[in-house]
Parts: sequence; structure tokens; C-alpha cells
Amino acid sequence: MKAIIIAVDGPAGSGKSSVCKGCAKKLGWRYLDTGAMYRAMTWAVLEAGIAPENSAAVIALAKKTIIRSGTNPDNPTIEVDGMDVSSAIRQPRVTNAVSAVSAISQVRELLVQQQRDEARQALQSGTGIVVEGRDITTVVLPNAQLKVFLTASAEVRALRRAKEEAGTQIASQEAVSETQLALQRRDHLDSTRQASPLKQSLDAAEIDTSDLTLAEVIDEVVKRAQAAAQ
Repeated sequence: MKAIIIAVDGPAGSGKSSVCKGCAKKLGWRYLDTGAMYRAMTWAVLEAGIAPENSAAVIALAKKTIIRSGTNPDNPTIEVDGMDVSSAIRQPRVTNAVSAVSAISQVRELLVQQQRDEARQALQSGTGIVVEGRDITTVVLPNAQLKVFLTASAEVRALRRAKEEAGTQIASQEAVSETQLALQRRDHLDSTRQASPLKQSLDAAEIDTSDLTLAEVIDEVVKRAQAAAQ
């Protein structure tokens, strides 16, 4: 199969990470989680004691911070100045601040260039890549051979995220309700920011994952990728 770029966007809890990693594994391709890059920058901002809303200070830090994203779907890693922060970036304090940091256009410009470089290097090596985020189909890789927009109902997304955060297959109704409110806030911030807002590309295939198994979604994306690679 010819190496191509699969660009995947969608809101939190729509299944992007699981689907994209699954597709990359099935195809033997690379995987890039751009959201982890913004989380890594947010972690660096918080560790430096900088308020996420302090744009000037955040930009100054971003210009000298080195973020490295591993592209192995079996073990995706993220480093900040040589330190593995794969677990640290999932902390609630990072989740609560990432929208503010990722809304800064200069930060996005720096990371978008890295993301494009990763995609280009993958294709140059003869390996396809699956890239996930919120502005991949619209801004980062608008010429990707396959564009996908994953979505799911608000209730399903909240349940998935609540289980993920709890590390179990069961989540209380209270946890789900709190998570749904947090996701609504994140969706609003991401879709209304001036810099690269979350929106569906007109030529992206929408896949509602609410009533589909993970395997079914992966199979559907891979089938579309095979058609796009012809």
C-alpha cells in the first residue's frame, strides 16, 4: 500500500487516539498525537510557574523549549527538553490549562511546523503516518490524502473520558456528569479560539463512533485509506 497521510480531527472523547494508534499499528505506519505536543508545552509553562494567560511569557518559553514526539504507535512518547512527560501531561492541571496555551497563535505556529516536518519525514522514508488533533485537516495538513472527522454523542464522549481518567471500565454518574461539563467547556474554547479553531473540514469524512466498536472504526478508516492510496 502506498504511503499516505491520514489526518484525523475531532473533539475530546471521540476516540481519536485509540483509532489513530490502531490504524497506524494495522498499517505499520507512524503515529503522531499533536494534542500531546500542546499538553507538553502546557506542562512546561506550568512547571515554569507561568500563568497560561500570560501570552508573552508563554511565547518566550515556547521559543526555547524543545519538544520531541515519538511516532511509534506501540509506545508513543513525548519529551520536553529531554525529559519524558508522557504521564505528566495527563494531569488534571494540564488538562485544565491546555486550551489557553494552545490558543496562542505563536505557540501553534512553532508546533505546527514540527508537525508538518514529522509528516514530511514519514513520507520521505516511505512510511505513511496517521496524525490526530483538532486542526490537522484544516490547517496542519490540508493536503492529506485522507481526512477524517471523528465524533460521538456528548454522553458517550463523557463516559469514555471518565473511564479513561478513572483507569477503569466503570465510572460513576457523578464523574460522567462532571466530565461532560468539562468537555463542553473544552469544546467551546477549542471551537471559538481565533487561532486554528476546531471545525470540520468540508472534505473530511465524518464518522460517528457512538455506536461503533473500536475495531469497527479502525476497519472503516483503514478501508478508506486503502481507497485513497490507489
